[in-house]
Amino acid sequence: MNTSRSALIFCLTIGLLIFASLKPSHGAQQEISGSIQEMMSPEEFRAAGLNKLSPEELQKLDAWLQGYRQAAEKKATSRAERTKLDLLVSRVDGSFDGLTGRTVIRLEDGTVWKQANADDRFRPRVTDHPAAAVIHSLFGYKMRIEGTPEFYVDPVRNP
Repeated sequence: MNTSRSALIFCLTIGLLIFASLKPSHGAQQEISGSIQEMMSPEEFRAAGLNKLSPEELQKLDAWLQGYRQAAEKKATSRAERTKLDLLVSRVDGSFDGLTGRTVIRLEDGTVWKQANADDRFRPRVTDHPAAAVIHSLFGYKMRIEGTPEFYVDPVRNP
């Protein structure tokens, strides 16, 4: 009986933590920062068997849950900072003849990019000063030039 009670509490806690990690706004985070008894309806609390816990056990569960929430929030914030996207929007400086395998692209903002994948070959639909966007993501830099599918690029440090 004690083992099944512990398993039920563990499963309930994990479910609540997953639900808590999905809350996007700060206001929603405050909403779930109370005790587990405040977060659940009386029916849910009884159905989960948590009414059988002593006040001390319930207090320990609430403390553990609060610590886990804080650790999950810190991890989510760190992950969001690592995957932050940087965006650069400009135009090609001059004409763009497409990707030939070793294409170097100079943008009007002064940045220079070289084609990362030599196997990419594209012909552009727009050749005179087409709009360009570069997105820096977790996987590297991707460029999108007006009239051309997106492709990976590498920055040229000293053009």
